Amino acid sequence: MSGGYFDYNQWKIDLVASEIEQLIDNNYDKRINAWGGNVGRNYPAPVMRRFKQAVKTLRRAAVMIQRIDWLVSGDDGVEEFIKRWDEELKEIK
Repeated sequence: MSGGYFDYNQWKIDLVASEIEQLIDNNYDKRINAWGGNVGRNYPAPVMRRFKQAVKTLRRAAVMIQRIDWLVSGDDGVEEFIKRWDEELKEIK
C-alpha cells in the first residue's frame, strides 16, 4: 500500500464526509430509529446547504492530504503530484 505518512487519516476525513452525506440524504426521513425518534432531523435548507459545503470541503481536504502523502512518501514525483492534485480536485463537485 502506498503512502502512510499521515497514518492514512485522510480516509477518516473522507468517512466523515460520507456520514454527513447520510445526514443530508436522511434529513426528511420519517421512519423511526432504534431509540424511537425520527431518522430524519428536519434541519432547514440553510443548514443543509452548509452540510453540503462541509462535504465538499472535507472531500477536497482528503484529496489534498492523499496527494501530499504520496509525494512525501516517494510514491509520486513533483510532476505527478501536481497533475493528480489538479485532476482529482477538479472532479469534486
